[in-house]
Amino acid sequence: MNRMLTLYLGAAVIGLALGGAFAWVSRPLPPEVGVEGAAIGDVRPDFRHAGLDGEWLAASDFDDRPLLVNFWATWCAPCRREMPVLQEASKRHDDLAVVGLAIDDLSAVQAFVAELGVTYPIAVGNADVMTTQRAWGNSAGALPYTVLVDREGIIRWQHLGEVTASELNEVLEPLL
Repeated sequence: MNRMLTLYLGAAVIGLALGGAFAWVSRPLPPEVGVEGAAIGDVRPDFRHAGLDGEWLAASDFDDRPLLVNFWATWCAPCRREMPVLQEASKRHDDLAVVGLAIDDLSAVQAFVAELGVTYPIAVGNADVMTTQRAWGNSAGALPYTVLVDREGIIRWQHLGEVTASELNEVLEPLL
């Protein structure tokens, strides 16, 4: 009886492993950035969301300046890791506007921003920020997502995933 039970359990484990592997390999890939919503070369959409201080923050507040918009959340590990890179870019480039749009809870964002010492403007929302993220070219809804807009309001770069300092410096150099 023990031998039969071991065989059945072994077959079940192998079946689950094969089923999981098949599901992983055959899963659909997220949509490409810029396939839905704004794409590189398009005029940036506007947004209007509540900032940490309760004041409204809009994309048009930063017209005539290069604008780096970062969609993020406190529960997103890559988002947390890239925040110091964005803070450094904000401090180093006076004419660059860096704006964070958090898909999160206000109190969690306030605590995290205070802990990290982030000084660039942050707005917080949920479904409204997700809608903005799709309009800005991220129909997958994955985080982090960063968009660079030039002085004329044209999208020049879209990046899904964690941004490194070298990647950011490379795309900022021609615009600043």
